Amino acid sequence: MTTARPGLRENQRLRTRKDLLEAAARLVRQGRNPSLEEVAEAAMISRATAYRYFPSVEALLSEAPLDVAMPEPGDLFARVGTDDPVARVKLVDAAVAQVIANEATALRMMLVHSLQFRLKGGTGQMPARQNRRTPLIEAALEPVRKRLGAASFDRLVRALALVIGTEGAIVFKDVLELDDHEAKAVRQWMIGALVGAALQDAKD
Repeated sequence: MTTARPGLRENQRLRTRKDLLEAAARLVRQGRNPSLEEVAEAAMISRATAYRYFPSVEALLSEAPLDVAMPEPGDLFARVGTDDPVARVKLVDAAVAQVIANEATALRMMLVHSLQFRLKGGTGQMPARQNRRTPLIEAALEPVRKRLGAASFDRLVRALALVIGTEGAIVFKDVLELDDHEAKAVRQWMIGALVGAALQDAKD
């Protein structure tokens, strides 16, 4: 019997999770306050499967607006006329920072629910988060993918994922008590340093 490769299974789990988020967003736009069962039906997914991905309808509805607000890589870079990786990653940072600013409450609620999801255990291989930032960062770095090589490319993407996103924003605001301008300056310096270091390593 042929079994799916781990990467394919992970992609399918993320696709199922995204289907639930998109269905929830559609129902909310229609002015409804759906139950998890109604969202599952709209996504053509069983109720049991939906509960494996989200512990409650509150968790699902708090995250659904974020899935809609976050740009798709193809849309973000459709009219970008530069292959400079630093400029492209800074564009991702700006887009994600705007979503974070607009959806701050929903993002904090999403973090609470994802932590609860992990702490409850029994989640198996189900993703607790959708990981929207990685595809954007990968698209930003696409012009230098071959120069970096697979291992360095993946390492850089992961390093940048620590800089760009909700968790970093919370550190800047809550721990370091930086205003938005100061936080942006630090993030942009980090982006330049990380990309520059990776490109220099590729030359050596």
